[in-house]
Amino acid sequence: MQEQGCGREPFALRVVGNSMSPEFKDGCIIIVDPEGLMSDGAYVLARHGEEYVFRQLVFGEGSYQLKTLEEGHDTIMLPDLSSIEGVIIQQAGRRRADRKHYT
Repeated sequence: MQEQGCGREPFALRVVGNSMSPEFKDGCIIIVDPEGLMSDGAYVLARHGEEYVFRQLVFGEGSYQLKTLEEGHDTIMLPDLSSIEGVIIQQAGRRRADRKHYT
């Protein structure tokens, strides 16, 4: 159990699949901030059923949507933001110049 006032630390994950291409290719490393600010268009990690998904958060009229960047994948509708586990803040690169930051 996490104590109040103690923030959770950012962590790294490897992207599996091509649903977020071309911005995030299969195998790239993303940095997830569990305390990150959720905003319209932010890239997020969310619980969906028994798994975690990496998607773009889109604010709709009275709902929230999780969308992929590549066509052909289903949009996930959310009634609220409780399933969001963190916001992607960086895409790691082999070289410093290849790193991308997201806000």
